[in-house]
Amino acid sequence: MPGGLRIPHVFALLTMVTAVAAVATWFVPSGEYRRETRSIEGRERTVVVPGTYRTEPKEISLRGALLGGEAPEGRSRPVSFLGLLSAIPRGLENSADIVFFIFILGGTFGILQRTGTIPAAIRALLERFGHSAPLLTVLIMLAVAVGGSTLGMGEEFIPLIPVFLVIASRMGYDRVYGLALVMLAADIGFAAATTNPFTVNIAQGIAELPLNSGLGLRIVFFAVAMTLTILYVLRYGARIRANPAASLMAGDAEPMPDDRLDDHVFSGRHRLTLILCGAIFALILWGVQALGWWLNDMAGGFFLMGVVAAAVCRLPLAETMKAYVRGLEDMVVAALVVGFARAITVVLNDGHIMDTLIHGAATTLANASPHFAAEGMFVFQSTLNVLIPSGSGQAAVTMPLMAPLADVLGLTRQTAVLAFQFGDGLSNTIIPTSGVLMAMLALAKIPYTTWLRFALPLFLALSTLAAVFLAVAVAIGYR
Repeated sequence: MPGGLRIPHVFALLTMVTAVAAVATWFVPSGEYRRETRSIEGRERTVVVPGTYRTEPKEISLRGALLGGEAPEGRSRPVSFLGLLSAIPRGLENSADIVFFIFILGGTFGILQRTGTIPAAIRALLERFGHSAPLLTVLIMLAVAVGGSTLGMGEEFIPLIPVFLVIASRMGYDRVYGLALVMLAADIGFAAATTNPFTVNIAQGIAELPLNSGLGLRIVFFAVAMTLTILYVLRYGARIRANPAASLMAGDAEPMPDDRLDDHVFSGRHRLTLILCGAIFALILWGVQALGWWLNDMAGGFFLMGVVAAAVCRLPLAETMKAYVRGLEDMVVAALVVGFARAITVVLNDGHIMDTLIHGAATTLANASPHFAAEGMFVFQSTLNVLIPSGSGQAAVTMPLMAPLADVLGLTRQTAVLAFQFGDGLSNTIIPTSGVLMAMLALAKIPYTTWLRFALPLFLALSTLAAVFLAVAVAIGYR
């Protein structure tokens, strides 16, 4: 950004945030909740036990500051120099399921690209709907949003970023528009969380609510929020088509992905490939909802897609492997960003200050009025998402505290879940610790500050909308 704030490379940015978090462990009081393992939605999860928070004195020594090590029982150590250096490798280790899921996706889409299925399908899509860019925008965003809202899809869209950039370019738009088609739609759908198994289902399970209860209000929020988001994106698109200099990427020196769409014709093999891959995808969706499949199971399904695509299109084995490796290579930065982002959580947990921050927020809300408490929960969950950018992880840490707190404050537990899903989902559009956001920005080659200029006004508008819906939830005794 000439003449403006320059944000360093995503890896440097996340490393600096991790270092700041490590320094904070020396000054923020340490403390910890007791935890227990519970079966939620068919999976064992570790959740905090309300009322068990206790402070811990810090064990400080020169050796501990340099090398760390286990603190004596009932005490904690600030993060050491060695602990800081090892935080990123441990972040990668802790997020291995997501990292390798992204790699598997990349390899599969590499094969689909090599067979010509993806470029031929894009060409057919543009020939069918290209006459009306707004209509195509609406169709794409609604499809993506439904995936995010019903199945919590986010990482799954990362390999498709070049595809959306090509579509945006062909419609006369810029990189920001192309990323918005998928990033905003997925996140707003994720926040509405109609049946999201990774957020609302886990939160409702912890809060001892019937799964997928309270669906009506969430559907209304989905409709209103997506209408606002689509209009925002279309308005930006109309502005830059009327005046390309109004683009936030004006003067962008990076070339758009080489689409070569005109070299591909949608054939019967491409159609069969898409039908079979669609059937496999439907099986994955069923497995997530009915069998409790997680990332490894889903990755197996996507791997099968690659095998099927290569077989149907008769791609030689050597070419299949080259395409698969190329797809993996394209995902290296995107996958590693997730591990770098997880390092921040690793550091906060090592220094035993994560629970202190959560306890402080819960204590502050304990004396609030119902309306103020509901909005406070939303702000708290949005802020905490910067430190725990994982929907299921955030639910496991906060919902055991927020659910009984809602009882004390005269709120329904469903309202506490609503505040959680809004806070966890909407902030994903702007926080720099979101691995998915930073991975997509890296693939789209859009500076974080440029995206922030585009997305921040919408985030504020959607946050206001969420606050209104929370006020309604309190007023009607949302259940």
